[in-house]
Amino acid sequence: MWIERKIEAIITQAFEQFPALLITGLRQVGKTSLLKKMFPYASYITLDLPANQHAAITNTIEFIQRFSTPLIIDEIQYVPQLFQGLKIAIDTNRKNGQYLLTGSQNFSIMQGVSESLAGRCAIMQLYPLSFFETSNHIAVSQNEFIFLGGYPELYVSNKNYNLWYSSYVATYLERDVRNVLNVTNLREFNLFLRSCALRISNLLSYTDITRDIGISVNTAKKWLSVITTLGAVYLVEPYFANRGKRIIKSPKIYFTDTGLAAFLCGFETAYQLQNSAMAGYFFENYIANEIIKHYSFYGKRLNLYYWRDVYGKEVDFILEQASGKIIAIECKLAENPTLKDCKNIFALIDYYGKDKVTKSYIVCNTPIPYYINEHIKAINIKELINELFHE
Repeated sequence: MWIERKIEAIITQAFEQFPALLITGLRQVGKTSLLKKMFPYASYITLDLPANQHAAITNTIEFIQRFSTPLIIDEIQYVPQLFQGLKIAIDTNRKNGQYLLTGSQNFSIMQGVSESLAGRCAIMQLYPLSFFETSNHIAVSQNEFIFLGGYPELYVSNKNYNLWYSSYVATYLERDVRNVLNVTNLREFNLFLRSCALRISNLLSYTDITRDIGISVNTAKKWLSVITTLGAVYLVEPYFANRGKRIIKSPKIYFTDTGLAAFLCGFETAYQLQNSAMAGYFFENYIANEIIKHYSFYGKRLNLYYWRDVYGKEVDFILEQASGKIIAIECKLAENPTLKDCKNIFALIDYYGKDKVTKSYIVCNTPIPYYINEHIKAINIKELINELFHE
């Protein structure tokens, strides 16, 4: 079974406009499968094999010239020296649509692109499946999707959830972190991952995490930096109209895939998750992921923040537009939120004014959108996406 990816159109457009295209993202999100499906006529080489790595390192130019273009080079992070060779090849024949690159680790990749392929390579991130990509092909409920996550293998191959995620953490996350930081105590690192998962959609507190595990704050910061760069988690910064103040407050932590977070938290079924005290936090994380994925589908830049005042009133998400205007988004598990659920949005509007806050939504599970008052609309995630992107 093949699940269509909505990002395909913007990938095609980018490849037509640049000599090279780099697809980054978590392992197992389907980068290689997507490129092979979209470009079945392309040559292919993977640098996951030691023999290919050796050949590419020994003579990068000769290695590149072995293959006809378009050429898919998989796992390019293993041979960052290839970026310089690709620069020479592209400058010799400045033609668009030649090289398709994939990489799972962003450390060496971004350095290589910025140093060698600036202006020659488009960069796009592939995320796990969105709920709508998945539900268009497979009968899965929103609650089931939040629990399972968006890794394609879980749907196309009917994998055992616990076996798949335990293998994923051991094979990919632990290996990648070991390669970067030489982590020797994997038990502590696994506890760290679990501690992060238990705090999704919450303010990031290194003090709380280190107290739980018994590691230093510096170690926690290094490990978080790594899993953020790998793409497993991301941070949402606080919103201030004065851009210089955004770095003052703590960010909130989210997982790129709610299924991975659910596994790390120890949930065994979707029912168990949805009836837990963490259900609201997972719903908020899911909403953030769907918004981020849809921005990537259209190649749009996303300015996503949260807002919190000195009294603790908080709006889950702020979308800042190029004009400086903002859209407020609150997440509620309820099906029919009322005026009492709008108090935080009211606080935001009082603070910035109606001219600044152009639209306000409470994203919930209502089947039919409705206005709670003249400024705030209760809406489900599908209708929100329709309004944001005019789908």
